[in-house]
Amino acid sequence: MTELLLTNAQVYGDGAWQPGVDAIAVRDGVIVGLGRSADLGSLVPAADVIDLEGGWVLPGFQDAHVHPVQAGLEMNACNLADGDGLDDYVSTVAAYALGHPAAEWIVGGGWSMDAFPGGVPTAAVLDRIVSDRPVFLPNRDHHSAWVNTAALERAGITAATPDPADGRIERNDRGEPTGALHEGAMELVRRHVPRPSADDIARALQTAQAHLHSLGITGWQDALVGEGLGMPDTLDAYLDAHRAGRLTARVVGALWWDRERGDEQIAELVERRERAAAAGFDASSVKIMQDGVCETFTAAVVEPYLDRHGHPTDNHGLSFIEAADLARYVQLLDAADFQVHIHALGDRAVADSLDAIEHAVTVNGRRGNRHHLAHVQIVRPEDVPRFAELDVTANAQPLWACLDEQMADLTLPFLSATARAQQYVFRSLVDAGTRIAFGSDWPVSSADPLLGIHVAVNRVAAGSDAEPLLASESLTVVEAIEAYTRGSAFVSRRESASGTIAVDMAADLAVLDADIVSIDSHEIAEVRVTRTYVAGRLVHTL
Repeated sequence: MTELLLTNAQVYGDGAWQPGVDAIAVRDGVIVGLGRSADLGSLVPAADVIDLEGGWVLPGFQDAHVHPVQAGLEMNACNLADGDGLDDYVSTVAAYALGHPAAEWIVGGGWSMDAFPGGVPTAAVLDRIVSDRPVFLPNRDHHSAWVNTAALERAGITAATPDPADGRIERNDRGEPTGALHEGAMELVRRHVPRPSADDIARALQTAQAHLHSLGITGWQDALVGEGLGMPDTLDAYLDAHRAGRLTARVVGALWWDRERGDEQIAELVERRERAAAAGFDASSVKIMQDGVCETFTAAVVEPYLDRHGHPTDNHGLSFIEAADLARYVQLLDAADFQVHIHALGDRAVADSLDAIEHAVTVNGRRGNRHHLAHVQIVRPEDVPRFAELDVTANAQPLWACLDEQMADLTLPFLSATARAQQYVFRSLVDAGTRIAFGSDWPVSSADPLLGIHVAVNRVAAGSDAEPLLASESLTVVEAIEAYTRGSAFVSRRESASGTIAVDMAADLAVLDADIVSIDSHEIAEVRVTRTYVAGRLVHTL
C-alpha cells in the first residue's frame, strides 16, 4: 500500500477552487480524502507528505485526439515543428542531413503551410540542401508532404502520373510535379520510405509520453492505432509498454478504419479490441477519416471553394467514404459496441457523419456508445442542435480557433461567406447542450492544453495582435477546463474514475503555478505545469 498527502494546495472542483480544501490524501493511486491537511493525516498515516507550495491543482488534462507515436517519431527525426519559417526549416534539414550521412532517406516533418507562398513548398528548395538522397517531410497536419526531386524520382512521379482519386500532386504550368503532395498523393512516395523499426516506435512512444506529461496530460485517446496515413501499427508498442510498466498515461486506442476496405474489417477490429483488452489495454474506439482539410481544399464542404479571385469553383472537397457506406459502417460499429471517432472537418462531412450516427440510433436504438466528431471546423446552424439530440460529442481542437496566418491567408479567402461565419462554433454548440471534449491533434499543433484553453477563451493565439475569430463563439475558462478533463474522460469512458478531483477518483492531477480561473484571460498561456501525477505517481516535475 502506498500513501501520499499533497499539502499547501489550491484544489479545483465543480468549476471553482474548493474552499476549505488545501490537501489531497491518496492511497494506492486513489483519492481518499479532501480537506485540511491537519485533518487528513489520520487517513494516510504512512504517507509521503509533499508541499505543493501553494500550487493550483486541476484534474489531469486528457487529450481527446492526439497522435503521440507519430509525434515522437518526428521529434526523434528531422523535426521542423519548432521552426519559425522557411529559413529555420532549411537550416534544420541541412543540419540533420549533415548529422546523419548514412540515412537512406531524410524523414521527419512538422512544417507549417504559412511559411510558403500559397502554402505550397517546392522540391527546388530541398534540392539545394539535399540532392543525394530522397527527402519526405509531412506538414503539421499530415495532409500534405514536402519532397525533393530524388523522392519524386524514386516514386516515378512525372508529368504523366495522374492524381490519385483521393489526393493531388502540385504541378507547374507544364504539368510537372513541383514537390508538394496532398492527401492520397502522399502515398505515392511514402510507400517507398523505410518503415520505422519496433525499437523506433517504442522509443517514440516514450518520447511523446514524457512530453505530454510535462504539459499536465495524464491520459489521451490515440486517434490512429493501425496502419494508416503511412503510420505503422502501434498497438503492439502500447501493449508492450503497458506490460512493462512503461505506459504511465491512461490511453484509449482508436483503431484505424481502412477506407479502401468495407465492413468485412469489423470482425478484425473486434479481434484487435479483444486482444488489447486481454492485455489490459483499451482499444474500444474506431477512427474513421471522412474528409481532409480546408487549406488543401479537401475538407468536404456544402458550398464550393472559391478561387483566388473569390469566384465559386466546382470543388466541394473530398468525402473519403460515400455517405450511404458511412451510415452502414457506423451502424455496424455501433452494434459491435465501438465508440466511433470520425474526422469531420467540413460542414458536409459533419452533416454526413451526424446522418450516419442518426441511422445507427434508428436501427440499433441508443446503446450508450460515445460517438464523437473530431475537428468540426465548419458546422451549419441546422446541424448544431443535432449533436445534443444524438448525444454526439464535439471533439474539438481549440488551438485552431483563431485568426492565424494559415486561417487568414490559406483558409478563409477560399471559403464561402456562409462557411466563414461558422468556424469553430464552440459557444453555439455548448448553448445547444453539446458535450465538448478538447484535444490537440499533436503533432499537427501544440499539445499544450493551456495554449488551447487560451484560444478557446480569447479566440486569439497567445502573443497575437490579430482580431478574435468570431469572438461570440468563445468559452469561459471553466468550460474550457471541463472540455479538457470531464469531456475528454467521457469520450474515453473514463469519467467514473478520472476527469474530476473527488474522493474515490484516480489521483490524476496537474499542478499549475497560477490561478488559471481568475487571472486575466490573456495571461493563460503564460501559466506553467509544475507537477503531473498519474494515480498518485509523480510523472513530471519542473
